[in-house]
Amino acid sequence: MSGLPRVIQPSGFLSRRALEELGTLQATVSTLATQRELALRLLVASRYAATLPAQREFWLEFAWADQEYRVAVRRLAQFCRIHRQGSRRALRPA
Repeated sequence: MSGLPRVIQPSGFLSRRALEELGTLQATVSTLATQRELALRLLVASRYAATLPAQREFWLEFAWADQEYRVAVRRLAQFCRIHRQGSRRALRPA
């Protein structure tokens, strides 16, 4: 699979601007998911290989990455809810 995020087209039509926004939101979620996964792996590994202060730092890093990921997912969900029927602009006759 290529490194580009896959854009999922809803049932209606989206304007070019809406499609670009969707692609950006999906790419952001994908990037933040990768960062969150890495932070979680480091946190789990730190339980056996780091001092307590270092473990706290790994916990804070994971908590930050998790929060950023959740915000991005929420924004994507809001976009999908708003554009559930497609873009009003794209549905206008030319």
